[in-house]
Amino acid sequence: MPPRPPPPRGKGLFGDAAAEPKPAAAAYRANIDGGSRGNPGPASYGVVIRDPRGEIVAKLKKYIGRMTNNVAEYYGLIAALDYAQAKGVRALRVESDSELLVKQMRGRYKVKSEDLQPLFERAKKMSQSFDSFRIEHVYREQNREADALANEALDETSGGAPKSPSAPKSESSGKSEPRRVRARYQSGVLYPLEDVNIPDGTVLEVSLHFLPKP
Repeated sequence: MPPRPPPPRGKGLFGDAAAEPKPAAAAYRANIDGGSRGNPGPASYGVVIRDPRGEIVAKLKKYIGRMTNNVAEYYGLIAALDYAQAKGVRALRVESDSELLVKQMRGRYKVKSEDLQPLFERAKKMSQSFDSFRIEHVYREQNREADALANEALDETSGGAPKSPSAPKSESSGKSEPRRVRARYQSGVLYPLEDVNIPDGTVLEVSLHFLPKP
């Protein structure tokens, strides 16, 4: 009797058994919120990230300038995605009280706003880098911590406008001392000819002194 050929590689006692699937990575959870006082107005975001055990591992907050609520919401989402990518997180669940953002990310709403389109595309591309990604809508009461962080970011910048280091205060009066700045008038707008570092929304008192043209 001729010798029996050896079984094909991978066959044998367990050859027909399917490979054991790798266990799914435990998901981190990110609660995000963005807000604007004025819409558009001074805006910020807040993010709270928890590990799979439910422990808070990061609290993120940032003032982002004069934006709308929806833009601020996307900034919060991108901040959460960026943190997770930097820390090597493979599974992420995001919770937001913005129904618009959630439904756009899920493909149920189209993104018509030109301001949101590039933010949506960036967030969508980042979300696809995870092994598992979910985004869910929650009520505001379930998102209090992220909302509080966003408000803190605004409060810390005096209502949403960063304090200007270029305006020294008088120790006796507590008021800003006058500063002379050259400016050019063009088409109804005064353009400062030097960096004055004035936050958006600042109210100024301007004294006009006409200088000869250079």
